[in-house]
Amino acid sequence: MSFGVLASQTLVEMIKTGAIRADHAVLPAQVQPASLDLRLGAVAYRVRASFLAGHGNLVSDRVKDFEMHQIDLTKGAVLEKGCVYVIPLMESLNLPADVTAAANAKSSTGRLDLLTRTITDGGVEFDRIPQGYKGPLYAEVCPRSFSVLARAGQRLNQIRFRVGHAILSDADLYTLHAQSTLVSGDAVISEGLGFSVDLRPQIGDLVGYRAKPHTGVIDLDLLNHYKPSDYWEEVRTLDTRIILDPGAFYILVSRESVTIPPQYAAEMAPYLAMVGEFRVHYAGFFDPGFGHAAAGGAGSRGVLEVRCHEAPFVLEHGQIVGRLVYEHMQKLPDILYGSGLSSNYQGQSLKLSKHFQTS
Repeated sequence: MSFGVLASQTLVEMIKTGAIRADHAVLPAQVQPASLDLRLGAVAYRVRASFLAGHGNLVSDRVKDFEMHQIDLTKGAVLEKGCVYVIPLMESLNLPADVTAAANAKSSTGRLDLLTRTITDGGVEFDRIPQGYKGPLYAEVCPRSFSVLARAGQRLNQIRFRVGHAILSDADLYTLHAQSTLVSGDAVISEGLGFSVDLRPQIGDLVGYRAKPHTGVIDLDLLNHYKPSDYWEEVRTLDTRIILDPGAFYILVSRESVTIPPQYAAEMAPYLAMVGEFRVHYAGFFDPGFGHAAAGGAGSRGVLEVRCHEAPFVLEHGQIVGRLVYEHMQKLPDILYGSGLSSNYQGQSLKLSKHFQTS
């Protein structure tokens, strides 16, 4: 197959040939089954507002227009809640003419409500890199719920490469579901595989978490460290619904368990903008092997990062809130999610980011 998402072994070849470049050698741990983790560089620029470079413009020039001050990340520095930072990444690209790329926040980044988007020279969209792009990469970072302690070399976002159009049609998804059971329960397929929210837990009445408004700093290097109660309020219900508060950030979980077969990758996307006054944070790549038996999974539920907009909104059990868009892999990757990797969320249910204690 000449088209599709590029697999781990192809990414390694791109590093060797210089299509993917880096100020410091790319680490083996950065290579994922269908993506590459990107590392923060040594300096962060505090800017007045988020921006895109725009046609013909360099990000470095736009930074000069909006810069307030610089922050040294080599020894660690606090990125303040509500502020916007632009950080040059260690990696840069020299893509072949037929290769495009898309970036996204890593799972743990999204679960901290840490808005992280990739921008490029001449870019007119966040997280989208045109075919044949040659140039640097930058991360725009905006902590929304918690201030964080960040350091050079940390990996907040990731990039996925593809050749051609790789998205499965609805008809292809129905066929694949019949062969591999992509989702528990009835499959709702419309421009992707729909999934709904679980507000009827099998045990107890805990259905999610809501970020507390005034908390301490989270050091991004400290794992299984923080007490959840210092940063999160538990959300409980017995009547299968909750009311989302405007501006609040919630961690919820999908009702369905999902599976990504090894020959495919997926990306979380919004369902419909008009279904309610909320947004499911859809910064998320799902790697080949997620929830799949071949990689030690038996179906894994999707964690939902939900933010309510202008008006309080009643969210009901089973309400469809998002969809997974499946894509072909160009090759079967030589590593799978959860198989020989430090995959924190294989077989997951309702779960905070890896920075929080689990017991």
